[in-house]
Amino acid sequence: MKWRVALLALPMAAIPSVWAEVSVSHAEAMSIGRKIWQNECGGTIAGLTSWNAGEDFASLGIGHFIWYPTGRRGPFEESFPAFLHFAEQHGAKLPEEVMARSDAPCPWNSRAEFLAAQSSARMKTMRKFLADTIDLQAQFLVERLHHALPRMLDSAPPGERDRVRQNFQVVASTARGCYALVDYVNFKGEGVLATERYQGLGWGLLQVLEGMPATTDGEAGRKKFADSAARVLRERVERSPAERHEKRWLPGWLNRVATYR
Repeated sequence: MKWRVALLALPMAAIPSVWAEVSVSHAEAMSIGRKIWQNECGGTIAGLTSWNAGEDFASLGIGHFIWYPTGRRGPFEESFPAFLHFAEQHGAKLPEEVMARSDAPCPWNSRAEFLAAQSSARMKTMRKFLADTIDLQAQFLVERLHHALPRMLDSAPPGERDRVRQNFQVVASTARGCYALVDYVNFKGEGVLATERYQGLGWGLLQVLEGMPATTDGEAGRKKFADSAARVLRERVERSPAERHEKRWLPGWLNRVATYR
C-alpha cells in the first residue's frame, strides 16, 4: 500500500504549475512515525499525553499535537483537532468521555489540572485512544506534507519560490529526507504564520528551506537541510523572549536535527 502525497507548486507568472509526488509505503510511514514518537515521547505510552512546563496547551500523540483548552489560544498552530478530524474520516471512533466531537477543546484547563489527572479514567481513555491510533497518527504526519508546500510557496517571496520548491523536492527524494521533512514540519511548523516569529524571524520548514543553498543531490541536500535547521533553531533561541528560557531546549532540538543527516 502506498500513500501518495501530491505536492503542488503554486503557479507563478509565466511558469506553469508543476506536480511532483512523494510515495510513502505503509511501512515507511510507520517507520517515520516511530522515529517521531521516539523524538517527542521517548517512544512510551505515557509520553503520548503531556503538558510541558511554561506552555498553555496539552501536547498529545506521537507528534505531540497541540490542543488548547476552552478560551485559550496562543501563537502556535493547534494541530490535535485536525488529527481528530483525520482519524474520524478514516474510521476511528472518538472517545466520548474525552471529546464529543473533533473540534472540542482540551478538557483540562491548566497544566496543574492535567498533571493531577494522570491516573484518572479520562486520561487512561485518552492514552488508549492514542495508543490504538498510532498508524493513523503516522499517516496524518505524512499527509501534512500535502498541505505544507503550497502554503510555504504562497508565503515565500516570489524570487525564492523556485529554490524552496527545488530544495523541498531534493530533500524528499531520499527516505531519510522524507523523515526529516515530516519530522520538522510537525516539530516546528510550516513557518507561514505571522504569530510564529521572534523579532520578525520565523523558525519553520520554510525558513529552513530558504536558508539552504540550492542543490540537486538528495544525500547532500539532506545534510544541508540539517545544517540549515540547526542555524534556524539557534537563531530562534537567540531572539526568544527571556521569560521562555528556550536555551534549555536547544541541546535536545539540535540532537533531533542531527538524526536528519
